[in-house]
Amino acid sequence: MSCQLISLCVDAHDPPALAQFWAGVLGWDLVQDPQNGTVLLPSDDTGFRIDVIPTEEPKVGQNHLHLDLTSTSLEDQRRTVARALELGARHLDIGQRPEEGHVVLADPEGNEFCVIGPGNSFLADCGFVGALAGDGSQACGYFWSEALGWPLVWDQDQETAIRSPHGGPKLTWGGPPLLPKTGKHRLHLDLAPLAGGNQQAEVDRLLSLGATRVDIGQGDVSWVVLADPDGHEFCVHPPTVA
Repeated sequence: MSCQLISLCVDAHDPPALAQFWAGVLGWDLVQDPQNGTVLLPSDDTGFRIDVIPTEEPKVGQNHLHLDLTSTSLEDQRRTVARALELGARHLDIGQRPEEGHVVLADPEGNEFCVIGPGNSFLADCGFVGALAGDGSQACGYFWSEALGWPLVWDQDQETAIRSPHGGPKLTWGGPPLLPKTGKHRLHLDLAPLAGGNQQAEVDRLLSLGATRVDIGQGDVSWVVLADPDGHEFCVHPPTVA
C-alpha cells in the first residue's frame, strides 16, 4: 500500500487573507471546510488541495518548501509576477542570479515562491504549478518516492524529484547543503491511506521507511504527526479524509 498526498498545509497569521491571495494567483476555488478551515481546491491537475491553517508563531528563516509556477512565454511570466505583486506579493532576494531566469517572490506572509521563465525543460510537461520544490537530501527523495508510490523522475548529483503517475506537479529535493531547521515548518504535507487502507498500518509502514514520530503539541487529534528522514513534519490522516 501507499499513501496519497491530500494537501499542502500552510500556517498563516491571517488564513482567509492568505488564502485569498493564493486563490488569485493560482485561479483556484476558495472554500470554507468545517474540518480543514480555509481550503483552496485545484482547478487543474495539481492533485492536492492547499489548506491554510491558523498559527501565532512567527516565520523564522527560509521555508523548506515552495511552489514553482511555470510560464509559457516571457510575457506570461511578467503577467504572473504583476498579478502576484498586485495581490500583495513582494520581490525577494535569496541569492538567485539574473541568468537563472526565474523571479523569486514572497506572499503577504513572507512565504517564498518562484515564477519560472519559459523554456524550462525540467518542468516542460507540468502545469502552472510545476513543482513543489523542497530543501532535502537524496535519502529524503527516496523516502517520499516509497511513501507515495511515485517514481523517481530525477536522481542526479544528490538532487531528486518524483511525480505522480497521473501527472501534476513534481516534488523535488535540492540536495546538500540543507537549510538549518528553525522550529516547526510553516508548510507541511498531509497524507491519508488510499481507499480501503488503514491509518495505523500506513504509519507503521512509514516508520519502517525511516520516518519518526514527533510531538508538535498536537494533543489528542485524529491524525498522526511524523517527520521524514530530514526532520520535515508531515501528518497522516484517517482514510475518511478527502
